[in-house]
Amino acid sequence: MNSVALNCQRCGTQLTSPTLIRIRRRDTCDSCGADLHCCRNCRFFDPAKSKQCAEPQAELVSDKEKSNFCDYFEPRTTIDLVNRSQAGPEDARVKFDSLFKK
Repeated sequence: MNSVALNCQRCGTQLTSPTLIRIRRRDTCDSCGADLHCCRNCRFFDPAKSKQCAEPQAELVSDKEKSNFCDYFEPRTTIDLVNRSQAGPEDARVKFDSLFKK
């Protein structure tokens, strides 16, 4: 089953689900110590936009890698598509073929 994942903006470490429940302003990455509540970990971060933010009402934040007080912060999450089950490619083929049997 796929799950929601958040990767640290500095080291790329995938953070665990309990961390994703709510990222507080002082939360840091367990691997490298980088701030998590920062622009570069926000879903609105966009280097091509004005103020590098897709949220038009957000205030300017000068250091995009440091913790901030932005009320619009939402974690930049992705879907973890890696299948961690022990099923091999043969099992996938059998399941695929069974979709088209009558």
